[in-house]
Amino acid sequence: MSEISRVSGIRCCAALRSCFPILTWLPGYNLTWLKMDLIAGLTVGLTAVPQALAYAEVAGLPVQYGLYSAFMGGFIYCIFGTSKDITLGPTAIMSLLCSAYIGGDPVFAVVLTLLCGIIQAGMALLRLGFLLDFISHPVIKGFTCAAAVTIGFGQVKNILGLKEIPQQFFLQVYYTFHKIPEARVGDVILGLCCLFFLVMLMLMKNSLGSSEHEAPLLVRSARRLVWSLATMRNALVVIAATGVAYSAEVTGHHFFSLTGKTAEGLPPFKAPPLSETVANGTVITFSDIAKVSDSGGLAVIPLMGVLESIAIAKAFSSLTNILGSFVSAYPVTGSFGRTAVNSQTGVCSPAGGIVTGVIVLLSLAFLMPLFFYIPKASLAAVIICAVSPMIDFRVPVQLWRVKRLDLLPFLVTFVVSFWEVQYGIVGGVVVSGFMLLHIVARPKVKVSCKCIFYEIALDSGLNFPVTEHLSRLVYKHDLQVSPRRCLVLDCAHVSSIDFTVIHELTELLKQFELRGVSMIFAGLKVEFNINRHV
Repeated sequence: MSEISRVSGIRCCAALRSCFPILTWLPGYNLTWLKMDLIAGLTVGLTAVPQALAYAEVAGLPVQYGLYSAFMGGFIYCIFGTSKDITLGPTAIMSLLCSAYIGGDPVFAVVLTLLCGIIQAGMALLRLGFLLDFISHPVIKGFTCAAAVTIGFGQVKNILGLKEIPQQFFLQVYYTFHKIPEARVGDVILGLCCLFFLVMLMLMKNSLGSSEHEAPLLVRSARRLVWSLATMRNALVVIAATGVAYSAEVTGHHFFSLTGKTAEGLPPFKAPPLSETVANGTVITFSDIAKVSDSGGLAVIPLMGVLESIAIAKAFSSLTNILGSFVSAYPVTGSFGRTAVNSQTGVCSPAGGIVTGVIVLLSLAFLMPLFFYIPKASLAAVIICAVSPMIDFRVPVQLWRVKRLDLLPFLVTFVVSFWEVQYGIVGGVVVSGFMLLHIVARPKVKVSCKCIFYEIALDSGLNFPVTEHLSRLVYKHDLQVSPRRCLVLDCAHVSSIDFTVIHELTELLKQFELRGVSMIFAGLKVEFNINRHV
């Protein structure tokens, strides 16, 4: 009886650890891990705060909503996550997708967050992740390149200090160039200086040699310091630009376009608002909000959230979005950039996410009045440097070398995304789907003429789209020629077959019998006993 109890206890502990992975690493936590997690969490936090402020600008929301979205993921992933490196929070692409549907309305953003979390959770429960397998790599690359160009160019107006620029990309390009004479000198100089320092710090970080362990101790320490400063470059540049703008403002000189007034304090933890009353007294119901988002947002945003997430973070983005909607967050996903920073700074456990979350909460609690003085040009520089690595000019060349036809979905996605980002994804998936269906409907067939028979060799499955094509080949090479010969259908590479094909093969066999010749199936696998069915 004691043995049964012991086994039951072991199984119970294993089940608890499976549900709450924190129980796996927490008992072995030590001071060394704490030190490394503090350093990594602080570094990621100083990266996450300015990025969150900037990404809220991309989403068309007040900057505090970026911070509202940046802390919940760290706490959730610390308890339920299994990888020490993963960070969840707002990203450039998710912010761009949200901007098309929320129209700058925080209520719409929060409702969209809740709905995305529920849909992602439903996809996980129903195991619908396979749907993402139909989004090919050329489509993903075309989308990310177009999104990077859209986001980056969308910040040019803030670098130039321009106002009243439309959101639609082509109109944005036209009016940006049209209003260049209205550019503010202060914003231009500050924005270009921020870009220059961000690029220089990034190049300094990339130039640090990998043979650091061979250098003297003093050199290693200096390199480590430079690497740390370069990693926190976003925070350093934003702090310096804010100091410059604050100095100008207190002396009565309004040289820069500032972020402006922001809501102070932590977001209240409350149920997401399911309706909204606008200024004229009109009540926008939950169904109205859902209908606006259902124009594509509820299909594209959850899918892209899962797709953009690092594989191991997919299961947690849904939970983060659901709980995030209770603190006024907009949809989040796994962040590749901040995850890389987390890993490179030597994080030892998911507890680093708690430190990052605390940094964000402290910023909300005490620093919001100072965010008033953050120049928009500095945030624009942060965004441009963040999305520029997403533009990969090598992709078209690689596609051309490997398979030129793959350039078609890439170009369709890339071009259409400038019209509407979500339509670019849909267009690329449709083109890829047609290409895939063509391969299924027109498999490679090798026809050879022997002395007394024809041989037709198929290199893939026999499914219903191929039936007409197969029949035409049989009639062309055998039933409509003289003298008639037997036909050998080589099925050695056939891995699947369906009822429509069986029906068509039955009709073909009847035609062969009427003409006094035979059709032979060669290389059939045991599970496809065609003779028994026909």
